[in-house]
Amino acid sequence: MSSPGTEEAAGLNEPLLANGNNGVDEAEVAKRKGALKSKDDNWCWEDVGQPDDVAAPPDLENGDGRRPLLFRNRKVKNIVLYPFRALILIRIITLILFVGWRIKNSNSDVIWFWVMSIIADVWFGLSWLSYQLPKCNPIKSIPDLVTLRKHCDLPGGSFQLPGIDVIVTTASPIAEPILYTMNCVLSILAVDYHVGKFTCYLSDDSGSLILYEALVETAKFATLWVPFCRKHRIEPRAPESYFELHGSLYEGESLEVFMSDYKHVRTKYEEFKMYLDMLSDAIRERSNIYNRMETKKVDTKATWMDNGTQWPGTWFDPTENHRMGHHAGIVQIVQSHPNHMAQPGPQEANNYPLNFEDVDLRLPMLVYVAREKGSGCEHNKKAGALNAELRISALLSNAPFFINFDCDHYINNSQALLAAICFMLDRREGDNTGFVQFPQRFDNVDPTDRYGNHNRVFFDGAMYGLNGQQGPTYLGTGCMFRRLALYGIDPPCWRSKEIIINSNKFGNSLPFLNSVLAAIKQEQCVTPPLDDSFVAEMTRVVSSSYDDSTDWGRGVGYIYKMATEDIVTGFRIHGQGWRSMYCSMEREAFRGTAPINLTERLHQIVRWSGGSLEMFFSYMSPLFAGHRLNTMQRVSYINFTIYPITSLFILMYALCPVMWLLPTEIFIQRPYTRYIVYLFIVIGMIHVIGMFEIMWAGITWLDWWRSEQFFIVSSVSAYPTAVLHMVVNLLTKKGIKFRVTEKQSVVDTDDKYAEMYELRWVPMMIPAVVVLFSNIIAIGVAIGKSILYMGTWTPAQKRHGALGLMFNVWIMVLLYPFALAIIGRWAKKTGILFILLPITFLSIAIMYIGIHTFLSNFLPSMVI
Repeated sequence: MSSPGTEEAAGLNEPLLANGNNGVDEAEVAKRKGALKSKDDNWCWEDVGQPDDVAAPPDLENGDGRRPLLFRNRKVKNIVLYPFRALILIRIITLILFVGWRIKNSNSDVIWFWVMSIIADVWFGLSWLSYQLPKCNPIKSIPDLVTLRKHCDLPGGSFQLPGIDVIVTTASPIAEPILYTMNCVLSILAVDYHVGKFTCYLSDDSGSLILYEALVETAKFATLWVPFCRKHRIEPRAPESYFELHGSLYEGESLEVFMSDYKHVRTKYEEFKMYLDMLSDAIRERSNIYNRMETKKVDTKATWMDNGTQWPGTWFDPTENHRMGHHAGIVQIVQSHPNHMAQPGPQEANNYPLNFEDVDLRLPMLVYVAREKGSGCEHNKKAGALNAELRISALLSNAPFFINFDCDHYINNSQALLAAICFMLDRREGDNTGFVQFPQRFDNVDPTDRYGNHNRVFFDGAMYGLNGQQGPTYLGTGCMFRRLALYGIDPPCWRSKEIIINSNKFGNSLPFLNSVLAAIKQEQCVTPPLDDSFVAEMTRVVSSSYDDSTDWGRGVGYIYKMATEDIVTGFRIHGQGWRSMYCSMEREAFRGTAPINLTERLHQIVRWSGGSLEMFFSYMSPLFAGHRLNTMQRVSYINFTIYPITSLFILMYALCPVMWLLPTEIFIQRPYTRYIVYLFIVIGMIHVIGMFEIMWAGITWLDWWRSEQFFIVSSVSAYPTAVLHMVVNLLTKKGIKFRVTEKQSVVDTDDKYAEMYELRWVPMMIPAVVVLFSNIIAIGVAIGKSILYMGTWTPAQKRHGALGLMFNVWIMVLLYPFALAIIGRWAKKTGILFILLPITFLSIAIMYIGIHTFLSNFLPSMVI
């Protein structure tokens, strides 16, 4: 057995250079040699010593029956970790002294504002503490793929890879472009995993014929794409991303063979894309022909499948029972379960242009599912769709592991599923691991990450911290679950001998109840014959009423009636005693698209933050629920659910600059200079602690700074909106409205980030605009006052003015991304704000001087 693996086992190599045209420059394509240098060599990390009882590797060849160690843990070196912890402790003491000093010196010009500011400072301290404490023991877990392969490929098959059900969810072929969805499916079909051990399901919540026929065509193209991926071992295996790479990663025997295959597959892919583009028109035209052929006069116009039958889902011309939110359940097996034996392809021939002689041509099972939706029934959004997939997959494949993807994500590292399995099968904590979460990475974010989409402070900082506790939370996509954990069954360390399996909990489908028992016994069923009775059972488990009077959505499956079903579902699993693992690979496991338009980004933030508040005020509140939660895990979940409230106090402080517009000086706290110095120390320590976090998290200063900036932007726009929604929810019982984030459907070849410069105004931006322009006006007035009164101000007044002006400028720096969004396409010009803002400040200062002079001469009582 090899020693616990390095990150090279989980990573792949850098892409090679391409010529920028629709092909590859032969002179710049070379065969891959060696692996990437592991980032795990970073001086901040060191291996965690293994306990004596698991340090010795099992004798796999002689069959000692023990599972091997399939991952290794690394911790931050003490030389970095101890100062990090010490600084947190020092800042806690500093905060206590600061608040104590303020209370002792209760001298303020506006006593009510002073009281509010004291409450704010205490809240800031507690909120910051709940965010930092869980990060005091960061752990990086690295899968050992080499040992896994050796472990699972032994002769005799005593150890085999377990089955996996892979789910792709989509809600709308309009808001979520079909090409994204089909690329996600293709990357799954081509993944590096035993082809008979996983099944791909497409969950179409729109019930659209376009998506079904696109999936059928995708399965046809996959017969070429998947063998091509296997033959040349290319990465990534989503064709759109692969062909857009600045290079063509491959491991082939011959450059000439690769070039020939590449050009042929590229041509076929372009034809595939053209088919998808024309699919909507083709279905409309076909449906018009069939509707004209109907001899019976009907008012409705049906949508027809290519076999001459009416589509049971939504129609182009919606009618009752055939519209969004009201249609029949549909389960279609697009690709059947593969044979057990490998199926090598033919040699190159006239009717088969590629040589796949030594390549397995088999494809995994592929299933299309659209759950039933009925008027008057609660559909429970994404959580309802995933629970329907959980049931239908139990009937068809019943794999012990279940992973879901949003349709705009794809598998970027073909070994990602193997990496997750390493954590599930490891003999230390594998049996008690409920899920494995991967970080989210994005393709379409601008190089400066203006709106903090990458959020690496969270994914590479907070998540490593939680990995050292009870594990990361579920983040909605790219997460592999143990099926039993989703079923609400306790982990082995807490499980009773008697497990209740009945219709009151799981529903009234006998085949599904049997599948739950089989899952408990770790049995994977083979797809049964599709007779009429079994088809009826499949239709039943995806019906809109199946969840009624059961525990689905509460104690079983994904949690309902929450805008953020992901966090609350992970919380429920952790609360039962399961742990989770965080898997960050050298080559990112999954990649997706992010909303680079500010409006869409803020809508996304509102849903997340509003859903977090919903959780805090629900029966799943981390204050009381989850009796088996680790203490630090509970603290972290509390932080996840209360952070939007912080925005109310940030908004209050952000509006302080309006005091420049008042005729007399107003001080929140006296002595003012000492107060500001204390503030600088308290705020400055956050940045010092952040520097240590940057070191061990492996992020850049820009990543950290963008996170700070967008937190403030959200705090004066999206977070207050979420708080308002929560207040309305508590008063009216109306939850956060689920809104599908619109994806960028057309890429402008001249400007890839054109959508980033478009701003669609929404009411939630009003507070941000008020804060921004209040600070701009205040700075201009401050400059005007300094010109007018410089000769008469005392040294103390000058000092106070300078300190106040520094606070104004600090707010402006933090709101810089929002200011860029406001000026739209002008923001394309680098540094435009550094020209516009000084001009604006001077213009306001001149206007103030003019108005002041006029009022001093004619209306002295109105001088400010």
